[in-house]
Amino acid sequence: MSNDTATAEAAGPAEAAPPVAEPIPHGLGVSLPPADARAKTEGTFPYAADLWAEGLLWAAVLRSPHPHARIVSIDTTHAREMPGVRAVVTHEDVPGAVLHGRGRADRPVFASEVVRHHGEPLAAVAADHPDTARMAAAAVIVEYEVLDPVVDPEQAFEAEPLHPDGNLIRHIPLRHGDPDAAGEIVVEGLYRIGRQDPAPIGAEAGLAVPRPDGGVELYLASTDPHGDRDAAAECYGLTPEQVKIVVTGVPGATADREDQGFQLPLGLLALKTGCPVKLTATREESFLGHAHRHPTLLRYRHHADAEGRVVKVEAQILLDAGAYADTSSDALAAAVAFACGPYVVPNAFIEGWAVRTNNPPSGHVRGEGAMQVCAAYEAQMDKIAKKLGLDPAEVRLRNVLATGDVLPTGQSVTCPAPVAELLQAVRDFPLPALPKDTPEDEWLLPGGPEGAGEPGAVRRGVGYGIGMVHMLGAEGADEVSTATVKVQDGVATVLCAAVETGQGFTTLARQIVQDTLGVDDVQVAPVDTDQPPAGAGCRGRHTWVSGGAVERAAKMVRTQLLQPLAHQFGMSTELLQIADGKITSYDGVLSTTVAEALDGKELWATAQCRPHPTEPLDETGQGDAFVGMAFCAIRAVVDVDIEIGSVRVVELAVAQDVGRVLNPAQLTARIEAGVTQGVGIALTENLRTPRGLIRHPDLTGYALPTALDAPDIRIVKLVEERDVVAPFGAKAVSAAPVVASPAAVASAVRAATGRPVNRLPIRPQAAVVTAN
Repeated sequence: MSNDTATAEAAGPAEAAPPVAEPIPHGLGVSLPPADARAKTEGTFPYAADLWAEGLLWAAVLRSPHPHARIVSIDTTHAREMPGVRAVVTHEDVPGAVLHGRGRADRPVFASEVVRHHGEPLAAVAADHPDTARMAAAAVIVEYEVLDPVVDPEQAFEAEPLHPDGNLIRHIPLRHGDPDAAGEIVVEGLYRIGRQDPAPIGAEAGLAVPRPDGGVELYLASTDPHGDRDAAAECYGLTPEQVKIVVTGVPGATADREDQGFQLPLGLLALKTGCPVKLTATREESFLGHAHRHPTLLRYRHHADAEGRVVKVEAQILLDAGAYADTSSDALAAAVAFACGPYVVPNAFIEGWAVRTNNPPSGHVRGEGAMQVCAAYEAQMDKIAKKLGLDPAEVRLRNVLATGDVLPTGQSVTCPAPVAELLQAVRDFPLPALPKDTPEDEWLLPGGPEGAGEPGAVRRGVGYGIGMVHMLGAEGADEVSTATVKVQDGVATVLCAAVETGQGFTTLARQIVQDTLGVDDVQVAPVDTDQPPAGAGCRGRHTWVSGGAVERAAKMVRTQLLQPLAHQFGMSTELLQIADGKITSYDGVLSTTVAEALDGKELWATAQCRPHPTEPLDETGQGDAFVGMAFCAIRAVVDVDIEIGSVRVVELAVAQDVGRVLNPAQLTARIEAGVTQGVGIALTENLRTPRGLIRHPDLTGYALPTALDAPDIRIVKLVEERDVVAPFGAKAVSAAPVVASPAAVASAVRAATGRPVNRLPIRPQAAVVTAN
């Protein structure tokens, strides 16, 4: 032992240096964690179902057990006389507009003469206990004259009108190019897409509180608070100022989160009783009430030359809107406009219809319209490749769209469209290894352990899907959002009515302000309708319009902050920059901290963002209907047991154009979630409605994909080619993989089995290969 060592030991262990604090990530381009992540993981997040108020009453809604019936009479006497019942309301108690609807006001608050779908509301009850409310709702006696339901959308054209507005909601005849054009080969197909339910894990819930001025406050998990407020005010016979919606506890949304037919009775009961009223939907009511993805029937004929280049596309697209219009007109526009996919098609002739039936209502679900046609046009591309003996990826590459090309609607693609780059990226990505034929790897077989047949019956297939979606509203929709940014005592606050539905807007708003002002502590205020409107939370709107409004407001505050310093040093604000909490000039003469510059100041600014206008499609389906578009390419690898028809998705390789990555972790999560949702559409999710009746309206009968069903998802390429007309250059990311992944899975199953696979979800019998 050396003397140095002895001395060190005698002195005892040296004190450990204090750990160096890791810098907290901030600003655009970093993976800033969501502000509510901890509360949600610990179970302390206040969801709408957790709401409470003094003197609370409980509500229940009576819904029709029939998909189609004439209402002979409604007797509420027994329900009103039950102890504990405070109010019963029907169509006779609606003081204002009796019709409502997101896309078109054609849906009654309560059915009065005719029931048009299973689960349609007829009456609502408020009582002092939830069990009492449910029993009283069941005690309302309704005499029906049951009618034959119209459940086949093809029959809707000839059936008696189901609604005063008729059965046809919209017809779009798209005409582009030469109708006499023909190719050397022709392939045809008939395709069916099932009814997908958004299936939110948290069912609808809300609280209505009457106000002293005769108005009402609604506490809801709304994704479009101002739209819901306006509908409620019209129904209640009040001015919009007398109705306030406070957004609370949104548990995530992949569609319109709240059924207005659920919200409107809630406020009516509160106004009727003068007491707070709470309504929490059962899982069955949730399935019966909210909108679903449009079931769709598609007929296609593709003409191509000998090299596999598409010459002409002819298609007929029929959307089943269910009983009411909702957003079916928007879905049909997307379906018709994108019916040829992200391919150059010089001649296109598309007929699109959306019709009413007595099936459950359809509406906005992520990628509506675009998802259904993607499954069909990608199947057609597979058929062209098979007929010509070409590689399916190569056929697609010979046809892909690029910036500057023209859609069949006549609109030029001015945004980045790196479709070829995306497809090449997934095509060239290494394929996953084949599973070993050993007992310990048995779970890798389709069906899992003991669920599959013989390993020798398993076939592997590789397929492709390329999806495209539009961002923001379309066809002349006024897309606008307003935001206010305030800075006081070193804390920045964002006020914007953009609802956080899981898409990460609140995190993005914090990053924008951090990036622009150099302030780390950024708070996003709760949303209510006292704030200016920001619109609905769908189609990536809030990343674009609301994020753009926040950026503009933050830049205005930045100018207010820098102007005194710039004036003091005789320079313009453009010569000053903010980075890492410091303000510096281009020449280094000025250097101070943001905190010092803000000392004692209160700054604020309000700004709007409104993208360039669009126009409706004309009578031939032509027009600049879309603000921007996003693209995604997916390669699917599946294993199929061809004896029993079970399918296992082994891997999905994803390449997507995102414009600019604003939050890497958030972006990855959104893509993975969208891909998984698409796998559900491809293999399991189908809300069955025999004769218009929803069968098994629960999460046992409706087969959502679980963590065990999720495949390996490889994000192989993110193309960051900024869209110059979009704030930050970013594109929405969650809808495009939902659109592309079902088509890719179906393509892979076709490759494995040689079967046509023309229906989604893929039924086992469609993947069975019988011996010749």
